[in-house]
Amino acid sequence: MYFLTNNSYSYRFFFVFLRPNMLRMPKFISRALSVRISLMVVFSMAILLVVTMSIMLHYSKKAVREESFHKAVQTLEGTVSNIDNILLSVEQSAGNMYFSLLPYLDNPDIMYTYCRKLVETNPYVVGCAIAFKPGYYQSRDKFMVYVHRADSAGVPYVSSFIVNEKEFGNRPYTEQSWFTTPMASGKSEWLNPLVGMEKAHMEPLLTFCLPLRGKDRSIIGVIGVNISLSQLSRIISATKTSKNSYCVLLDCDGTFIVHPFGNKLMRETALALSRKMGDEAATDAVETMLSGEAGYRKFRLEGNELYGFFKPFKRVSITGRPPTELGWSAAIVYPEADILGEYNNLLYYMHAIAIIGLLLLFFLCRTVIRHRLNPLIMLSEKAKLIAEGNYNAPIPDSNKLDEIGRLQKNFQLMQQSLNNQMSELDKLKITMQGRSEVLRIAYRQARKAQRMKMAFLHNMTNQMVAPAKAIFRNVSALTETDSTTDKKEIVRLVNEIHEYSKTITEQLNSFISMSDEERRKEADHV
Repeated sequence: MYFLTNNSYSYRFFFVFLRPNMLRMPKFISRALSVRISLMVVFSMAILLVVTMSIMLHYSKKAVREESFHKAVQTLEGTVSNIDNILLSVEQSAGNMYFSLLPYLDNPDIMYTYCRKLVETNPYVVGCAIAFKPGYYQSRDKFMVYVHRADSAGVPYVSSFIVNEKEFGNRPYTEQSWFTTPMASGKSEWLNPLVGMEKAHMEPLLTFCLPLRGKDRSIIGVIGVNISLSQLSRIISATKTSKNSYCVLLDCDGTFIVHPFGNKLMRETALALSRKMGDEAATDAVETMLSGEAGYRKFRLEGNELYGFFKPFKRVSITGRPPTELGWSAAIVYPEADILGEYNNLLYYMHAIAIIGLLLLFFLCRTVIRHRLNPLIMLSEKAKLIAEGNYNAPIPDSNKLDEIGRLQKNFQLMQQSLNNQMSELDKLKITMQGRSEVLRIAYRQARKAQRMKMAFLHNMTNQMVAPAKAIFRNVSALTETDSTTDKKEIVRLVNEIHEYSKTITEQLNSFISMSDEERRKEADHV
């Protein structure tokens, strides 16, 4: 309900406040020349910046990737060297004890002393056992001493109680692999001492087994020096160069010797774990590791992209150290974020710098362009005043020699030319008004004369109507006379026709004379 209420307020805020402002933005941009020019500059710079950054980031990513891979390989080599140094320290401690113990093989009670001294002096050792073959001591059928730290899960250099015991594990030592294998092979080697035993309540260990030879060089027993795999894993984890990286060490069958999670040590194989995850890339990486190859693989674990760098675990060859290889493989695993972390940070920084730079460029361009466009804004306002009829609006002089300065000077010249033209137009207007008044007067007089003519013609026509009718009657009467008609009557009719014709002729002559007089007056007026 809270989410819906928040959404409704968000939508209301968007439609009431943001949306109208967003719709007004294009109008503001279209009206502001400085904003348009600034946006054009920023857009051009953005395109150039995107192209430049894309090329630079491409090669930067490649360089960072190569550098990260190189550091990962160096870290892996350093980790292998660190593990080997720990193993070598244990081997040398066991060897020193071996030679110190040879003169006292007939004294079983002193074995506890040597074992305790070794555990005390070497911080990596959590336990030491010396076991002799059955019947070596006549008074004892089997003899074994075992000295170990009570809290073997402690970190190096931390003191803990040391306990003396006569047995190790839940089976007779003569049936345990750390004793039987060296007795049979006669070689010193690293073994898992818990093979074939109940390991539910036992800490994962790795034992350096050194055959103990008597005066006749026959094998009479085994020295076993234990290191804690949990402690070894913590030592290696403490030296990692990345927060989220971790190191693993596999034996020849893929069992974890070093792993950041202690519940996987000596209890689960890497191959089984990768198959359980169902990631073919992880399975391929494990199989490649177990085959003794070196390289790297990318795989996915619990939804995270990881890079695994691996190589065979090779011990340093020194005098007195057996040349045999253990068949182990070491790997260091990095999340992709750690591999490309510097690149991702660079990407974020560059994006932030680019955005801030473009914003600063936009405001700087807008400020500079707006300052440079102030004369244009002033000219626009003056043009508006001129368009409203204020032709004498003052335009200040400009001392600039650029396009805007020339435009301002040309605008002044245009205003002067416009003022001159308007002055001439005012004069012409006055002249035209005077002539128009004269024409109006002449037109009124012409209309008056025309009316007088029409009245005169109407009067003349009325005066000629009566004589014309009389002539028509007399002519009609003459056409009806015959031989019996009185001649005096005929003469009278003819005389009347003559008189009426004379009257009409006089009136026409008078009209013609008046017309000639009018034409003469008009000609004189023109």
